[in-house]
Amino acid sequence: MGRKWNNIKEKKASKDANTSRIYARFGREIYVVAKQGEPDPESNRALKVVLERAKTYNVPKAIIDRALEKARGNSDETYDELRYEGFGPNGSMVIVDALTNNVNRTASEVRAAFSKNGGNLGVSGSVAYMFDSTAVIGVEDKTEEEVLELLMEADVDVRDIIQEDDSVIVYADPEQFHAVQEAFQNAGVTEFSVAEVSMIAQNYVELPAESQPAFEKMIDALENLEDVQNVYHNVELED
Repeated sequence: MGRKWNNIKEKKASKDANTSRIYARFGREIYVVAKQGEPDPESNRALKVVLERAKTYNVPKAIIDRALEKARGNSDETYDELRYEGFGPNGSMVIVDALTNNVNRTASEVRAAFSKNGGNLGVSGSVAYMFDSTAVIGVEDKTEEEVLELLMEADVDVRDIIQEDDSVIVYADPEQFHAVQEAFQNAGVTEFSVAEVSMIAQNYVELPAESQPAFEKMIDALENLEDVQNVYHNVELED
């Protein structure tokens, strides 16, 4: 279970290395989610989740406000939400989520990122069944026992609670994201080390040393695409 949080940390560290890119992606996602419902997180739960994620990535308030104002305005900009599934070396599996205003461009770029780095694009459903959509919420300065107790008092069901490094990580059904977060907030927690709804692999694989550089290059190529929001995989990368 611990490797799941490690993979999210790796993804977060990679994104933190290019703040302008992650800010642009959050701006786009906030706009899309706000446009689909109400531009108010109190009445739009999906927007509330995105804003909580943005907070853990230190997205500036100005960028968030700009995206919300754009959603409130008369912008007719539209995006398609796309999911691609593919394979890397040695049976590794990859999921790519994108938001795009040009489906053909995105499909071409994602396909090229796979094929040029030893992978191949699969059909819809070929990979996703091996991943679980999971709410992942982490807090610091609490023990597993304290977290378990406060969640029990709040009558919140979760999948697992793991102490790793300086954080206690809670894994739950996506529908429980707000319930878990509210339980923490009612206990005085205001900062989260992670607040994600992620795709978590059911099983992880290790790649031979000679295959790992190509796999990492493929993941980097996918994450560097302008339209790509998130990349998930089932590989245990060496630290």
